[in-house]
Amino acid sequence: MKSDDEYKKTLSPMEYEVTRRKATEPPFTGRYWDHFAQGTYRCICCGQPLFDSESKFDAGCGWPSYWQAISEDCIRETKDTSHFMVRTEILCSRCDAHLGHVFDDGPAPTGLRYCVNSASVKFEPR
Repeated sequence: MKSDDEYKKTLSPMEYEVTRRKATEPPFTGRYWDHFAQGTYRCICCGQPLFDSESKFDAGCGWPSYWQAISEDCIRETKDTSHFMVRTEILCSRCDAHLGHVFDDGPAPTGLRYCVNSASVKFEPR
């Protein structure tokens, strides 16, 4: 784990606000919302592999969406009651970076939609 000051030095202002302060980037503005190259999406803060491009799909929501994480162990879920809603927040299990939220309106086979901020991940091509 890095200190707050270390994160501020290594992350862009948007990456910091999203991952450490639980902000949300505006829809259709992130670098990966319409990115479909083959590879792995890793946590921008610690590098842990989170999502594979094989599970990415266009949900039409303006944020990168995946129907499954690389493993159950890489994502931690918590209840989010901000903005007068009840949602399931997803965090990197290694460094607690805020990634986005998971919803139950995704495609088969899981029926899940991991809605992720582009600012919370870094793409590593195959």
